[in-house]
Amino acid sequence: MNARLDSPLPTDPQTILQEVFGYEAFRGQQQPVVEQVIAGGDALVLMPTGGGKSLCYQIPAIARQRAGRGVTLVVSPLIALMHDQVGALHEAGVPAAFLNSTLDWEQAEEIERRLLAGQLTLLYAAPERVATPRFLGLLDTLHAHGALSLFAIDEAHCVSQWGHDFRPEYRQLTVLHERWADVPRIALTATADATTRADIVERLQLQDAAQFVSSFDRPNIRYTIVEKKEPTRQLLQFIEQQHEGEAGIVYCQSRKRVEELAATLCAHGLDALPYHAGLDAAVRQQNQDRFLREDGVVMVATIAFGMGIDKPDVRFVAHLDMPKNIEGYYQETGRAGRDGAPADAWMAYGLQDVVNQRRMIDESPAGEDFKQVMRGKLDALLALAEATGCRRERLLGYFGEDMAGIVDAPDSGAACARHEPSAGTFEHESAAQRYRRGFCGNCDNCLQPPEVWDATDAARKLLSTIFRVQQMSGIGFGAGHLMDIVRGKATDKVAQYGHQQLSTFGIGADLSEAQLRSVLRQLIAVGAVQVDAQAFNTLKLLEAARPILKGEQAVRLRAASAPGPATRSRRTRSAAPPPAVAELDAAGQVRFAALKAWRAEVARAHDLPAYVIFHDATLAAIAARAPQTPADLQGISGIGAAKLEKYGDEVLRLVRDSAA
Repeated sequence: MNARLDSPLPTDPQTILQEVFGYEAFRGQQQPVVEQVIAGGDALVLMPTGGGKSLCYQIPAIARQRAGRGVTLVVSPLIALMHDQVGALHEAGVPAAFLNSTLDWEQAEEIERRLLAGQLTLLYAAPERVATPRFLGLLDTLHAHGALSLFAIDEAHCVSQWGHDFRPEYRQLTVLHERWADVPRIALTATADATTRADIVERLQLQDAAQFVSSFDRPNIRYTIVEKKEPTRQLLQFIEQQHEGEAGIVYCQSRKRVEELAATLCAHGLDALPYHAGLDAAVRQQNQDRFLREDGVVMVATIAFGMGIDKPDVRFVAHLDMPKNIEGYYQETGRAGRDGAPADAWMAYGLQDVVNQRRMIDESPAGEDFKQVMRGKLDALLALAEATGCRRERLLGYFGEDMAGIVDAPDSGAACARHEPSAGTFEHESAAQRYRRGFCGNCDNCLQPPEVWDATDAARKLLSTIFRVQQMSGIGFGAGHLMDIVRGKATDKVAQYGHQQLSTFGIGADLSEAQLRSVLRQLIAVGAVQVDAQAFNTLKLLEAARPILKGEQAVRLRAASAPGPATRSRRTRSAAPPPAVAELDAAGQVRFAALKAWRAEVARAHDLPAYVIFHDATLAAIAARAPQTPADLQGISGIGAAKLEKYGDEVLRLVRDSAA
């Protein structure tokens, strides 16, 4: 067995970054992570989606393999992600492979032969395969020959029962440390709160690992949460007015809703596809491939879709149903704007979302300790939805980050390039100054501060009615009936139970149903009222209701509002170009179009998404520079040595031809 490459190659990480991947400098905490792992240390890495996590193990894998330490095993949960990452490594000239169910026996045997012959730098495999006796035997053989270099555990939050995507098979990965304790490990995730982080450390035995926690801030993403009224109409208005012709993801809770909504979007002229676990596997794969490889596709999906999606130009992520917790929300919204250009995270949220999520927790077969943690996580998400201040500040605070302490805040205007500032709010401030005072300039509450009203009286009327109904009837009732009592509506159900005799009947006749629904939703969010899923979603008071009822605590809530005006004018059918492309002159635009068409042909031939060949930013840089020689291509971000050799002549030909 030969664990070395045939010719000596540089092992310096900066050189590998430039020559293999075509980037001039590391970003954020990439460099200290890479240095820690190359030196043989363990690492736990928390880095937001789009922050460059994969380079944190790919560069050490290359450096350690060149130094004769053998192959890196990457544990990855998704077949599609393995396929695209291995394809991208091949494009960069790095020998890599995957072992998964898409391979037949002969193909798998060939991969194993190359593995044992020392011909691979990285091998990708799912956790289920890693735990099989055959695979463990392969690792034993590699280790015996000193050719097992590194274990990289991607999507490490899957190991934690407190995380948003717990997968029991990840628990079996403890075997890696128990069986080969001398092999360094790096565990990576885009999101984990303190509880999940501690669980990852315990489950993967990473107590001695260096921890690298990057800022969770994604300043290019604008966060907007609207009151759910007519959600399909609201979503259509959002897409048509702000993102027509652009790629996006819409998350729904149920499979049925996914299919209905995808059909509705198509009927309105959008290129929309459904994705959920109940679809035929071939259809799911076909839809995912179209989303990754084509422009302007909207994927309507359950949370079964998204992990490992590297598509850089997703311009929006919309939630038509509320996620379970902030980790899930952050992970899903983080799939927007990976290219750094402006993107939107939009969610419609209503009382029924609160009821449904509470019911799912209460009816789950989990133990009470687990349910209590999940309720706390849901409460944090409800507080984000009901917040009247900066949403980004609350979101970052959940992950233990002080927005005022972010030192790498974007330049003034960068985070809100699409949005006109409100008069006198932040047009003369830097982004760092805004952040220090809890004002991000790129969420709905900062751009258009919500109207807040004194809801103490309305809240006391609702709470008193819940108490008196329970006292009179001995049973609880749902939200609709209780609001009918407060508003004095003489329904058949009110008459049946004699609730028109209550002293609170009609006490809130001056309040609209929308106002009361908003008050009730926010009382549930602050923990004054509980939805009892075991008793047909009836409402009951909690201890936090006492000071409100006694007049000791004021309640100030965001006003129920009508849909606001669009922040952008309606677009034509074609999507607006990214800023780097928009800045090109007329000749540059011609070059960019020619390069993009060529890239699409190459991507189809290689069965890869176009961005794996070259990102739009790289094509824009080529179009701007108008290179005439191979030397002119060097130094353009995203063009490493292998891509220069493979595509350089063709790119130069296209540039010359576009000038003819």
